[in-house]
Amino acid sequence: MLEEVKKTAEQKMQKSLEALKNDLAKVRTGRAHTGLLDHVMVEYYGSLVAVNQVANVNLGDARTINVQPYEKNMIAKVEKAIRDSDLGLNPATNGDLIRVPMPMLTEERRRDLTKLVRSEGEGAKVAIRNVRRDANDALKKLVKDKTISEDEERRAQDEVQKATDKAVAEVDKMLQVKEADLMAV
Repeated sequence: MLEEVKKTAEQKMQKSLEALKNDLAKVRTGRAHTGLLDHVMVEYYGSLVAVNQVANVNLGDARTINVQPYEKNMIAKVEKAIRDSDLGLNPATNGDLIRVPMPMLTEERRRDLTKLVRSEGEGAKVAIRNVRRDANDALKKLVKDKTISEDEERRAQDEVQKATDKAVAEVDKMLQVKEADLMAV
């Protein structure tokens, strides 16, 4: 029972870290990366699918993403989907290849993105602390039900706190890397 509470807490903290990692990947830096287009949806025979399902997405160079649709009739739809996305990208078609150049970020935009990254990180920290609170509540309930002793509860709370500290440190490290990436010119 005790191990189950700790294991569940650690798994939930790990999920919070994964969610943060995915959120940070969506924040655009000056460099191109294919994950940027992962959430861009395009209409394909009546249903919305991700761009990487209907096209080959790869890097042309450090500042350009190349998108090559599998079918010629999808070129205009994919280009429109990228242009209409909230990423602020301006794709250019060259035959059957769509080139998506990454515009340079202004200093002001970099600061805005840094603020966004920090708020994402704060949200992840709050989620991790909520997991800690839930685990501690579960431990208190076990003591109340006389399933474990108070000493066992205290030790388990210490372990949950260590896991929390480790997860928060991981969030800080991720934020530091992303902010350095954003501020690099």
